[in-house]
Amino acid sequence: MPPWPYPRWLAHRGAGKLAPENTLAAFRLGAAHGYRAFECDVKLSADGVPFLLHDATLERTTNGQGRAGDRPWGELALLDAGRWHGPYFAGERLPRLAEVAAWVQAQGCALNVEIKPTPGTEATTGAAVAAACAKLWAGAAVPPLLSSFSEVALQAAQATSPALPRALLLDTLPKEPVARAQALACVAVVTQHRLMDGALCTALHAAGLRALCYTVNEDADVQRLQALGVDGLITDAVDRHHPDEPLLPGR
Repeated sequence: MPPWPYPRWLAHRGAGKLAPENTLAAFRLGAAHGYRAFECDVKLSADGVPFLLHDATLERTTNGQGRAGDRPWGELALLDAGRWHGPYFAGERLPRLAEVAAWVQAQGCALNVEIKPTPGTEATTGAAVAAACAKLWAGAAVPPLLSSFSEVALQAAQATSPALPRALLLDTLPKEPVARAQALACVAVVTQHRLMDGALCTALHAAGLRALCYTVNEDADVQRLQALGVDGLITDAVDRHHPDEPLLPGR
Protein backbone atom coordinates (compact mmCIF):
# COMPACT_ATOMS: atom_id res chain seq x y z
CA MET A 1 0.00 0.00 0.00
CA PRO A 2 1.14 3.60 -0.50
CA PRO A 3 2.71 5.30 2.53
CA TRP A 4 0.22 6.45 5.17
CA PRO A 5 1.08 9.97 6.35
CA TYR A 6 -1.21 10.12 9.39
CA PRO A 7 -0.30 9.23 12.99
CA ARG A 8 -1.84 6.05 14.38
CA TRP A 9 -3.58 7.90 17.24
CA LEU A 10 -6.10 10.69 16.64
CA ALA A 11 -7.75 12.76 19.35
CA HIS A 12 -11.53 12.69 18.95
CA ARG A 13 -13.13 16.14 18.48
CA GLY A 14 -9.93 17.77 19.72
CA ALA A 15 -9.43 16.30 23.18
CA GLY A 16 -12.25 13.85 23.58
CA LYS A 17 -14.20 14.72 26.68
CA LEU A 18 -11.58 16.71 28.61
CA ALA A 19 -12.54 20.02 27.00
CA PRO A 20 -15.53 21.32 25.03
CA GLU A 21 -15.52 19.24 21.87
CA ASN A 22 -14.68 20.76 18.49
CA THR A 23 -13.17 23.93 19.98
CA LEU A 24 -9.66 25.31 19.80
CA ALA A 25 -9.43 24.77 23.56
CA ALA A 26 -9.90 21.06 22.93
CA PHE A 27 -7.22 21.01 20.24
CA ARG A 28 -4.76 22.80 22.52
CA LEU A 29 -5.43 20.33 25.32
CA GLY A 30 -5.05 17.36 23.01
CA ALA A 31 -1.70 18.72 21.84
CA ALA A 32 -0.65 19.18 25.46
CA HIS A 33 -1.19 15.43 25.90
CA GLY A 34 1.16 14.75 22.99
CA TYR A 35 -1.34 14.24 20.19
CA ARG A 36 -0.27 15.24 16.69
CA ALA A 37 -3.45 14.27 14.85
CA PHE A 38 -7.06 15.23 15.49
CA GLU A 39 -10.57 14.43 14.31
CA CYS A 40 -13.30 17.06 14.08
CA ASP A 41 -16.78 17.61 12.65
CA VAL A 42 -17.44 20.32 10.05
CA LYS A 43 -20.74 21.67 8.72
CA LEU A 44 -21.92 24.85 7.00
CA SER A 45 -23.60 27.94 8.35
CA ALA A 46 -26.62 29.27 6.48
CA ASP A 47 -24.32 31.60 4.54
CA GLY A 48 -21.84 28.85 3.64
CA VAL A 49 -19.08 29.23 6.26
CA PRO A 50 -17.49 25.87 7.24
CA PHE A 51 -17.30 25.60 11.04
CA LEU A 52 -16.91 22.94 13.72
CA LEU A 53 -19.95 21.36 15.36
CA HIS A 54 -21.09 17.78 15.73
CA ASP A 55 -24.83 18.03 16.27
CA ALA A 56 -27.38 19.32 13.80
CA THR A 57 -28.76 21.49 16.62
CA LEU A 58 -27.06 23.94 18.96
CA GLU A 59 -28.55 23.10 22.36
CA ARG A 60 -26.15 20.40 23.62
CA THR A 61 -22.84 22.21 23.20
CA THR A 62 -23.68 25.92 22.97
CA ASN A 63 -26.04 28.47 24.49
CA GLY A 64 -27.86 28.71 21.16
CA GLN A 65 -31.05 27.05 20.00
CA GLY A 66 -32.31 25.47 16.81
CA ARG A 67 -30.59 24.04 13.75
CA ALA A 68 -27.06 25.35 13.39
CA GLY A 69 -27.24 25.24 9.61
CA ASP A 70 -30.15 27.65 9.62
CA ARG A 71 -28.09 30.42 11.29
CA PRO A 72 -25.65 32.79 9.54
CA TRP A 73 -22.06 32.76 10.73
CA GLY A 74 -22.43 36.21 12.27
CA GLU A 75 -24.89 34.75 14.78
CA LEU A 76 -23.02 31.48 15.34
CA ALA A 77 -19.77 33.33 16.04
CA LEU A 78 -21.32 34.99 19.10
CA LEU A 79 -22.39 31.77 20.83
CA ASP A 80 -20.69 30.36 23.91
CA ALA A 81 -19.48 26.85 23.06
CA GLY A 82 -17.56 26.24 26.28
CA ARG A 83 -19.66 26.98 29.35
CA TRP A 84 -21.67 23.74 29.00
CA HIS A 85 -18.46 21.85 29.74
CA GLY A 86 -17.57 23.93 32.80
CA PRO A 87 -17.00 27.50 33.95
CA TYR A 88 -13.29 27.35 33.08
CA PHE A 89 -14.21 27.19 29.39
CA ALA A 90 -16.88 29.88 29.45
CA GLY A 91 -16.61 32.13 26.41
CA GLU A 92 -15.01 29.53 24.14
CA ARG A 93 -16.37 30.04 20.62
CA LEU A 94 -17.32 27.82 17.73
CA PRO A 95 -14.25 27.85 15.46
CA ARG A 96 -14.28 28.25 11.72
CA LEU A 97 -12.53 25.52 9.76
CA ALA A 98 -10.08 28.18 8.59
CA GLU A 99 -8.99 28.84 12.19
CA VAL A 100 -8.46 25.16 12.88
CA ALA A 101 -6.56 24.69 9.62
CA ALA A 102 -4.18 27.49 10.56
CA TRP A 103 -3.68 26.09 14.05
CA VAL A 104 -2.99 22.47 13.08
CA GLN A 105 -0.58 23.45 10.34
CA ALA A 106 1.28 25.84 12.63
CA GLN A 107 1.62 22.99 15.13
CA GLY A 108 2.69 20.47 12.51
CA CYS A 109 -0.38 18.33 13.17
CA ALA A 110 -2.67 16.29 10.92
CA LEU A 111 -6.45 16.52 10.72
CA ASN A 112 -9.31 14.17 9.93
CA VAL A 113 -12.23 16.35 8.84
CA GLU A 114 -15.54 14.58 9.21
CA ILE A 115 -18.04 16.17 6.83
CA LYS A 116 -21.13 16.47 9.03
CA PRO A 117 -23.92 17.92 6.88
CA THR A 118 -27.07 19.44 8.25
CA PRO A 119 -29.73 16.98 6.99
CA GLY A 120 -30.68 17.86 3.44
CA THR A 121 -27.40 19.62 2.61
CA GLU A 122 -25.18 16.59 2.02
CA ALA A 123 -23.97 17.44 -1.49
CA THR A 124 -23.58 21.15 -0.81
CA THR A 125 -21.65 20.52 2.38
CA GLY A 126 -19.40 17.87 0.85
CA ALA A 127 -18.46 20.16 -2.02
CA ALA A 128 -17.95 23.26 0.12
CA VAL A 129 -15.86 21.54 2.79
CA ALA A 130 -13.68 19.87 0.16
CA ALA A 131 -13.15 23.15 -1.67
CA ALA A 132 -12.28 24.92 1.56
CA CYS A 133 -9.81 22.20 2.57
CA ALA A 134 -8.12 22.25 -0.83
CA LYS A 135 -7.59 25.98 -0.46
CA LEU A 136 -6.60 25.99 3.22
CA TRP A 137 -4.08 23.16 2.82
CA ALA A 138 -2.77 24.16 -0.62
CA GLY A 139 0.83 23.01 -0.85
CA ALA A 140 0.76 21.20 2.51
CA ALA A 141 2.82 18.04 2.80
CA VAL A 142 0.00 16.24 4.63
CA PRO A 143 -3.52 17.13 3.46
CA PRO A 144 -6.56 16.59 5.66
CA LEU A 145 -8.32 13.24 5.48
CA LEU A 146 -11.97 13.88 4.60
CA SER A 147 -14.45 11.37 6.01
CA SER A 148 -18.22 11.07 6.20
CA PHE A 149 -21.08 8.69 6.87
CA SER A 150 -22.78 10.34 3.89
CA GLU A 151 -21.84 8.79 0.57
CA VAL A 152 -23.50 11.76 -1.15
CA ALA A 153 -21.17 14.13 0.71
CA LEU A 154 -18.14 12.02 -0.22
CA GLN A 155 -19.19 11.94 -3.88
CA ALA A 156 -19.49 15.73 -3.88
CA ALA A 157 -16.11 16.07 -2.18
CA GLN A 158 -14.55 13.78 -4.78
CA ALA A 159 -16.05 15.76 -7.65
CA THR A 160 -14.88 19.07 -6.18
CA SER A 161 -11.39 18.19 -4.94
CA PRO A 162 -10.47 14.71 -6.19
CA ALA A 163 -6.87 14.94 -4.97
CA LEU A 164 -7.89 15.10 -1.30
CA PRO A 165 -7.92 11.69 0.44
CA ARG A 166 -11.30 10.42 1.60
CA ALA A 167 -12.57 7.78 4.01
CA LEU A 168 -15.96 6.10 4.36
CA LEU A 169 -17.34 6.16 7.91
CA LEU A 170 -19.46 3.19 9.04
CA ASP A 171 -21.57 2.75 12.16
CA THR A 172 -23.17 -0.41 10.78
CA LEU A 173 -21.63 -2.91 8.42
CA PRO A 174 -23.23 -2.83 4.95
CA LYS A 175 -22.93 -5.46 2.28
CA GLU A 176 -19.59 -5.24 0.47
CA PRO A 177 -18.05 -2.39 2.49
CA VAL A 178 -14.80 -2.66 0.54
CA ALA A 179 -16.58 -2.25 -2.79
CA ARG A 180 -18.55 0.73 -1.47
CA ALA A 181 -15.35 2.47 -0.39
CA GLN A 182 -13.69 1.70 -3.71
CA ALA A 183 -16.66 3.09 -5.64
CA LEU A 184 -16.09 6.39 -3.82
CA ALA A 185 -12.33 6.25 -4.55
CA CYS A 186 -11.66 6.27 -0.80
CA VAL A 187 -8.27 5.52 0.71
CA ALA A 188 -9.66 4.23 4.02
CA VAL A 189 -12.66 2.92 5.90
CA VAL A 190 -13.33 4.11 9.45
CA THR A 191 -15.64 1.86 11.46
CA GLN A 192 -17.16 1.89 14.90
CA HIS A 193 -14.53 -0.18 16.69
CA ARG A 194 -16.78 -3.17 17.42
CA LEU A 195 -17.38 -3.66 13.70
CA MET A 196 -13.71 -4.21 12.87
CA ASP A 197 -12.54 -7.80 12.82
CA GLY A 198 -9.72 -9.73 11.23
CA ALA A 199 -11.63 -10.53 8.05
CA LEU A 200 -12.59 -6.93 7.39
CA CYS A 201 -9.15 -5.56 8.22
CA THR A 202 -7.52 -8.13 5.93
CA ALA A 203 -9.98 -7.41 3.12
CA LEU A 204 -9.39 -3.67 3.38
CA HIS A 205 -5.63 -4.06 3.30
CA ALA A 206 -5.82 -6.52 0.40
CA ALA A 207 -7.73 -3.86 -1.54
CA GLY A 208 -5.13 -1.20 -0.73
CA LEU A 209 -7.37 0.55 1.81
CA ARG A 210 -6.46 1.61 5.32
CA ALA A 211 -8.51 0.47 8.33
CA LEU A 212 -9.30 2.93 11.13
CA CYS A 213 -11.64 2.74 14.11
CA TYR A 214 -13.56 5.07 16.43
CA THR A 215 -14.03 5.72 19.38
CA VAL A 216 -11.37 3.49 20.95
CA ASN A 217 -11.05 4.22 24.67
CA GLU A 218 -10.58 0.95 26.57
CA ASP A 219 -7.32 -0.96 26.87
CA ALA A 220 -8.85 -4.26 25.75
CA ASP A 221 -10.19 -2.67 22.58
CA VAL A 222 -6.84 -1.01 21.86
CA GLN A 223 -5.03 -4.34 22.24
CA ARG A 224 -7.50 -6.22 20.04
CA LEU A 225 -7.37 -3.66 17.25
CA GLN A 226 -3.61 -3.36 17.38
CA ALA A 227 -3.38 -7.14 17.05
CA LEU A 228 -5.53 -6.91 13.91
CA GLY A 229 -3.15 -4.35 12.44
CA VAL A 230 -5.49 -1.37 12.12
CA ASP A 231 -3.93 1.84 10.85
CA GLY A 232 -5.64 4.41 13.05
CA LEU A 233 -7.32 4.69 16.47
CA ILE A 234 -9.59 7.65 17.21
CA THR A 235 -9.94 8.12 20.96
CA ASP A 236 -11.55 10.23 23.65
CA ALA A 237 -9.07 8.95 26.22
CA VAL A 238 -6.21 11.31 25.42
CA ASP A 239 -5.20 11.33 29.09
CA ARG A 240 -4.94 7.52 29.25
CA HIS A 241 -3.45 6.62 25.87
CA HIS A 242 -0.28 8.40 24.87
CA PRO A 243 0.15 8.55 21.08
CA ASP A 244 3.72 7.27 21.39
CA GLU A 245 2.82 4.21 23.44
CA PRO A 246 4.45 1.11 21.94
CA LEU A 247 2.51 -1.23 19.72
CA LEU A 248 2.10 -4.89 20.50
CA PRO A 249 5.08 -7.07 19.56
CA GLY A 250 5.25 -7.63 15.84
CA ARG A 251 3.20 -4.54 14.93
